[in-house]
Amino acid sequence: MPKTTLNRIPPLYRSLVFALISLQYCTIAVTEPIFVDVTESAGITFVHTDGRSGLRLFNEFLGSGGGFFDYDGDGDLDIYLINGAIQTGDEQEQTPHNVLYRNNGDTTFTDVTKEAGVGSTAYGVGAAVGDYNNDGDIDIYITNFGEDQLYRNNGNGTFTDVTAHAQVNNPNWGTSCAFADVDNDGHLDLYVANYAAYALKDDTRCEERGVHVYCGPHAYRAVHDTFYKNNGDGTFTDISASFRPPDLIPQHGLGVTFGDYDADGDTDLYVANDQDPNFLFQNGGSGNFLPNFSEVALISGVCYNDMGKEEAGMGTDFGDYDNDGWLDLTVSNYQTETNTVYHNHDGTFFTDNTITSGIAEVTHGYLGWGIKFFDYDNDGHQDIFVANGHLMDNITSLEEHIAYPQRNLLFRNLGDGRFATVVSETDGLALEKVSRGAAIGDYDNDGDLDILVTNCNQRPDLLQNAIGNRNNWIQVQVVGQNSNRSGIGAKIKVVTGAHVQYWEVQSGGSYLSFHDSRAHFGVGKAEQIDLLEIRWLNGHIDRGTHLLVNRRFIAVEGNAIVPMR
Repeated sequence: MPKTTLNRIPPLYRSLVFALISLQYCTIAVTEPIFVDVTESAGITFVHTDGRSGLRLFNEFLGSGGGFFDYDGDGDLDIYLINGAIQTGDEQEQTPHNVLYRNNGDTTFTDVTKEAGVGSTAYGVGAAVGDYNNDGDIDIYITNFGEDQLYRNNGNGTFTDVTAHAQVNNPNWGTSCAFADVDNDGHLDLYVANYAAYALKDDTRCEERGVHVYCGPHAYRAVHDTFYKNNGDGTFTDISASFRPPDLIPQHGLGVTFGDYDADGDTDLYVANDQDPNFLFQNGGSGNFLPNFSEVALISGVCYNDMGKEEAGMGTDFGDYDNDGWLDLTVSNYQTETNTVYHNHDGTFFTDNTITSGIAEVTHGYLGWGIKFFDYDNDGHQDIFVANGHLMDNITSLEEHIAYPQRNLLFRNLGDGRFATVVSETDGLALEKVSRGAAIGDYDNDGDLDILVTNCNQRPDLLQNAIGNRNNWIQVQVVGQNSNRSGIGAKIKVVTGAHVQYWEVQSGGSYLSFHDSRAHFGVGKAEQIDLLEIRWLNGHIDRGTHLLVNRRFIAVEGNAIVPMR
């Protein structure tokens, strides 16, 4: 049944229709742990706060993100977590702050925030990481309710706040952000999604059926997103006005993902907007030293769902879930809307495959935020993880059947365009929290991908993958030379027999979060990699053949692909 038809069905009956349609799809109930909650044993004691004013201030419900990155270059993924701040009353004397945990290499972490100098006390929202100055160390950009911050990695375990010098103190309310080299000049540029023009003094009380609730996005006007071009000398230039089409209407931006969806050799951008049309910026290449973008979401089929309706886009991610060489899209949305899966046909048009993929019926009952393509079971097909949680702490006053804390969702890719819901009553997938961000990375270096989930006013969840490395795998760390040092935008192709996979090195994706920059490929029971091909942003191609599985490789642009020690 087309979704245009479903849109005419009253909401009371629509979930029944979804249920009838979904009878052809699978649910996988597992009895053994898949993801084990190791937060406590790992030494992660961070607790997020949104300020807990009790006033339902408009900036409280978005939550905060975080993620995995190797800040000290020792081969182990460290964790950085973003915190909110106290905004009202005497509680302002409290000083919540962001926290950096160093990976000890033994599945535990140590809080090194003070030594590293990254304990910002601003009202934090999201973050992205990348080597913006090409010095070999990964830097951090943080979006805040208030001016954003850039921490330069000094390479000795410490960071320096270089926001003013770099000229990236976006004054708007930034949410998700990401680095990418959009003009292929070897330097990482920066895109920041902005949410709304809001100040505490202008807070409006919103009610629904007499119940005090958080206001929706349209209670406050949207502001344009911010785009910074890297000048290559440690500074950036705000080219937001020249980046966007002159007639572009600002929207309430939440999710950001970069990827070359049309496979023309330069990096495009998708932005998920909250109850507004989404953006797809097609990169037409650089002219006059400035990137040339066109906004093509509507004509490409990714502006609305296929009922022609804007949705409350939260998180988003590019990934090739059907291994055809074209980057597909997924977007998390509000409860009763379903998450969306857009299938990329040929680089010019996407179709909404949400129902046929098996995603619709399950996600219709959840409010999704962080969302990410990744191969959790190393079978060579990209699965989907979604972090869920309602935004209204008193939602049961309006809807008794809807909960504030919710389960997160794992969808297993069946390899035929469909996904099966993985259900567990015994492990980290059974947790019910008010989740927001979701980051992916192999923090314990055991060959499978783990998950970090951030939660509102709770501790995060570090979920250790217990089963993925039963299948074989490889990981590839790319290092650009003429391309940006982080290798962001490099396209990697892995061939094992008749099975071909593709991955593009990204910064950002999901929601407010950042991820392991190493490209991870599950290869099932394959015993060797027949071909590993890396196409760098400048067009140069490096190849390796007949490589061993269950290994990590380093690929320095223009050099042989070799195992890491």
